[in-house]
Parts: sequence; structure tokens; C-alpha cells
Amino acid sequence: MFVALERLINLQEGYRRTFQVNGQQLLLLVLDNQPLLIVDRCPHQGVALSLGSVQGNVLRCARHGFAFSLPDGQALQPGCNSLRVIALAYEGDRIGIDV
Repeated sequence: MFVALERLINLQEGYRRTFQVNGQQLLLLVLDNQPLLIVDRCPHQGVALSLGSVQGNVLRCARHGFAFSLPDGQALQPGCNSLRVIALAYEGDRIGIDV
């Protein structure tokens, strides 16, 4: 089942918005003109990554500064799990996920 998150026309560079889908908080970003959807929780201590900063292709958690490479979500320091990246789906003029 397709769950629409946003209209494609609204996805501009720097876009950042959170969504709740099936009890899970998700963060939709546009980076280098490409949409990216991740679980909105730092794997270190569960802080919302939507509060973090993006510089270049690096997302940094606001609480402890843990850094992750985007768009693959790989942790940039040892001992931290990678981000969970969610596959996006498209239907008409909408972007979303298949659940």
C-alpha cells in the first residue's frame, strides 16, 4: 500500500520535514536535489535527527555530534550504527513509501 508523504513540486534543495507512518517517525530531506528518507532517530541514543544539522553530505546529531554520511547513512565514527534509510516510492505527482 502506497502512503503519500509529499507532492513532488514541494521538494526543493534544503527541504526537511518529519512524518509519522505506522508509529514510526521519519525524516524526508532533499540533498543534492535528491530526496532521502531516514528514520528520524539517531542510532546512538534515539535523539531526533530532524534537530541535527546538514553540512555538505554529512548529517550531524544535535545531542552528541555523531555524524552520518548521506545518502547512504553510514556512521562516520566507529562504534555507532548506520542510519536506517527507507526506500522511496512514487505515485503520480507524490512521493511516499510502500508499506
